[in-house]
Amino acid sequence: MQTTKLNQTLFHLTLCKGIGATSRIRMLSSLIDNPYLTPYDLAHCAQLNAANTKLFMNSFSAICLEEKLSEYKNRHIKWVTILDSNYPEYLKHTYNPPALLFYQGDLNLLNRNLLAVVGSRQNSVYGTKVLSLLLPDLIRQNFVTVSGLAKGIDQEVHKQTIALGGQTIGIIGTGLDQYYPFENEKLQKEMGRNHLLLSEYPLGTKPLKQHFPMRNRIIAGVSLGTLVIEAKYRSGSLITANLALQEGREVFAIPGDITKPYYEGTNDLILNGAKCVLNANHILEELMN
Repeated sequence: MQTTKLNQTLFHLTLCKGIGATSRIRMLSSLIDNPYLTPYDLAHCAQLNAANTKLFMNSFSAICLEEKLSEYKNRHIKWVTILDSNYPEYLKHTYNPPALLFYQGDLNLLNRNLLAVVGSRQNSVYGTKVLSLLLPDLIRQNFVTVSGLAKGIDQEVHKQTIALGGQTIGIIGTGLDQYYPFENEKLQKEMGRNHLLLSEYPLGTKPLKQHFPMRNRIIAGVSLGTLVIEAKYRSGSLITANLALQEGREVFAIPGDITKPYYEGTNDLILNGAKCVLNANHILEELMN
């Protein structure tokens, strides 16, 4: 099957219900071997159960591909697939990579040195000050920041990077037409115009709880390393850090007050081998060798 046809099939599959990231990769592998597989064959190859097979096949047949292609074009939503040369190279070699990523903005930013910067959704004044200390030197060295456009530290990462004249990438757990939290609408639109927004979810996808751990694997997967600013002992930021560790990436953490819960996660990361960061050079010396 030609790459263009496969890419359109992947786009079609991404809009379907009843399948997830792993199923799409299985379906893609099967289509590369045999381009004539039917939707039922694909469901079998992806090892879908009976309920998801029915859901998948019904949604597959209900989608008018030409209409959807036109809709995405009109709304200036582009996509890149794992078959494309401009798909992020680091992400391609991770466990369970997304078969397709929707995007707005400058995809070439993925070719730069990327640093994931994550932290608590209820960030402290300390966390904000840490960012203002570290980001100027990182941006002067042409690092692009990556975060999740959530409340708190994520939001601060994007805003401070933009204010400093740097470039930033937001990876979200909804469709690109959704704003979560809603207060980020203006920021998200600016990033879609002048920076980069990425999502593996089609238009209209709401902020479901299970989407955010999946989103975190992309944040970690595209980046050279992950910096955790502040985090509770159980948090999404620690999920991102652990995913980075699993992929052999560098993990950095900011030490904090041992009497406060928002630093339990970062202090624990340091105890377990993450690099303790007191200034930007502690990051640069690891990532610029």
